[in-house]
Amino acid sequence: MRILLAHNRYQQEGGEDQSFAAEAAMLRDRGHEVIEYTTHNRAIDGMNHVALALRTVWNATTYAELRRLFRRHRPQIAHFNNTFPLISPSAYYAARAEGVPVVQTLRNFRLLCPNALLFRNGKICHECVSTTTAWPAVVHKCYRGSRAASAVVAAMLTTHRTCGTWHTSVDTYIALTQFSRQTFVDAGFPADRIIVKPNFVYPDPGPGTGAGGYAVFVGRLSSEKGLRTLLRAWRELHTELPLKIIGDGPEAPLVAEAASAYAGIEWLRFRSQAEVHQLLGHAALLVFPSEWYETFGRVAIEAFAKGVPVVASRLGAMAELIDEGRTGGCFEPGNADDLVSTVRALIGDGGRLQAMRAAARREYEERYTMDANHNQLIGIYDRAIATHERTALKH
Repeated sequence: MRILLAHNRYQQEGGEDQSFAAEAAMLRDRGHEVIEYTTHNRAIDGMNHVALALRTVWNATTYAELRRLFRRHRPQIAHFNNTFPLISPSAYYAARAEGVPVVQTLRNFRLLCPNALLFRNGKICHECVSTTTAWPAVVHKCYRGSRAASAVVAAMLTTHRTCGTWHTSVDTYIALTQFSRQTFVDAGFPADRIIVKPNFVYPDPGPGTGAGGYAVFVGRLSSEKGLRTLLRAWRELHTELPLKIIGDGPEAPLVAEAASAYAGIEWLRFRSQAEVHQLLGHAALLVFPSEWYETFGRVAIEAFAKGVPVVASRLGAMAELIDEGRTGGCFEPGNADDLVSTVRALIGDGGRLQAMRAAARREYEERYTMDANHNQLIGIYDRAIATHERTALKH
């Protein structure tokens, strides 16, 4: 199959960028022809605010470039990942103009919420989901702490909600979990066009030993990731189970302070994916304390691939990924005491923890490998092509 994959890369690489790269590698290794169209948020630094605002709503350059690519390569499918802010929804219209079916992976909640998190001031927030204008995000400066920047994203959402872009210009959406799918359906997205397909880990990093005797956190150091809850819990746990924190972000000073105060907390800053996998393999547990829904949580299945149980917030996608008592444990979001109790229960029973390691690895082998994901993805592409053809016949 000939596939165009498109993605707007982030300034600091995260799970979305890694998932895009893994999908491209998987498709090529399975013999498909992959054409990549990417932009990078570094380009924002050289733009004035007006130019960026216009491109976020409708990028005419992207529209023209993609039409030329579609004519040159004639892909059978165009699969979009992150289109914000530089690719823009104009990409869907370019595909439509050239008769190319469109698939969009819902890797975050940007099409519902200007900050893409459904999270504000330390709490879950749905205020912009039920409005046409997403005005609450402007009032609360939800995107980058700026009313002007928030207004740009709100303008993009308002324009394309009004135009019906999400309903008429995408043949199939991919949600990463049932929870994410239902969130978009509840917001009015077409239920018959949203298919669930999880992320995957490729290549297989192989199971680790778990012999390091520590817990690990991997992720952006920001409020929605539950860093404060994690650090409160480890003020008690640091002598029982050391904690290694991998990542960087706005709450780095809090992590640095905790690492200075407690010998059992170590901040390793940003590490490569290979280093993360090595550190995961030696860990007793991965701690995943996010306080926003998460659309998936790629690090959880990376832990499963290494045979590492996961302790996560009982919230959104995380509660769906973790089979409590088999592949890990869950605790009440934001409740440090419950996190402490959950971790103590697991590390206090070595035999149970070892059984969880085997179960976590099996979970990866059964659900999150390249083979399983490839078959699902090609089925989704076939479905999108059929939907596109039916729609074309009606018009």
